[in-house]
Amino acid sequence: MDSQRAEARALEAEITALRRACVEPPAPGEDTFRVRKSFREIYQADSEGWELSKDLRSHLGHLESELQFLSTLTGISIRHYSKKTEDLTSTEMTEKSIKKVLQRHRLSGDCHMITFQLEFQLLEIQNEESLSSVITDLSIIMEPTEYSELSEFVSRAEERRDLFMFFRSLHFFVEWCEYRKRTFKRFKEKYPEAVHLSEGASSSCMGIRSPSRPGFELVIVWRIQIDEEGKVLPKLDLLTKVPLQALELDKNGVIETAPLSFRTLLGVLGIEATLESLIKSLHTEASN
Repeated sequence: MDSQRAEARALEAEITALRRACVEPPAPGEDTFRVRKSFREIYQADSEGWELSKDLRSHLGHLESELQFLSTLTGISIRHYSKKTEDLTSTEMTEKSIKKVLQRHRLSGDCHMITFQLEFQLLEIQNEESLSSVITDLSIIMEPTEYSELSEFVSRAEERRDLFMFFRSLHFFVEWCEYRKRTFKRFKEKYPEAVHLSEGASSSCMGIRSPSRPGFELVIVWRIQIDEEGKVLPKLDLLTKVPLQALELDKNGVIETAPLSFRTLLGVLGIEATLESLIKSLHTEASN
């Protein structure tokens, strides 16, 4: 009986202790500690995510900066790009540790005033020792331009599936076009009465006339050619328009040999100095 009473009192004491624990507030600092611990764990998780996000933003910013630099350097800007990948690895290739992947790329962009669209397929074959890749198909679409020289060049680049040649040659072609435009514009502004551009500053021909000699005109034909290897070269020719009477009076054949003399002068003086010398020669005669 005594033992049962002792056990009952022990249970009552335990129940009382449990009730007190539920009713009484936690000890000072205990609850604050739990809250700080929770905030610390949340902050640590957020900090790790923030650092990862910050690294990604930094890397993305670096890539954008490099892309902007290349765009400024080459004049080529990529506006849209997409890529699809197809795994062509067979079971037999997997057993030999060979991976075969076909990538389909589409992009569009511009190089100054010329816009283009590209579609090409890149086949990658990788084994334990090496990785090889080859362009298996290339399609180039150019917006209509006044530059007829580009049509043949684009067909050649597609046939050879040579992306590097396309971008390199396009860059230098546009650079030469811009230089020709600036040169013609400068001479037109400097000698407005003598210089005539039938198609404006973008013209490939520049006429030089002498006010004192009606019917006499020198025509500079400035073409920009792209050879078989994609090298861009300027080609300037001189055409003469003179009255029949002047040809009959030219006993020394100066007019006939003028185109050859012009090319010789180009090799000695360069493009701008040669053109200015022709303009000045007619301009000076008109002033006299």
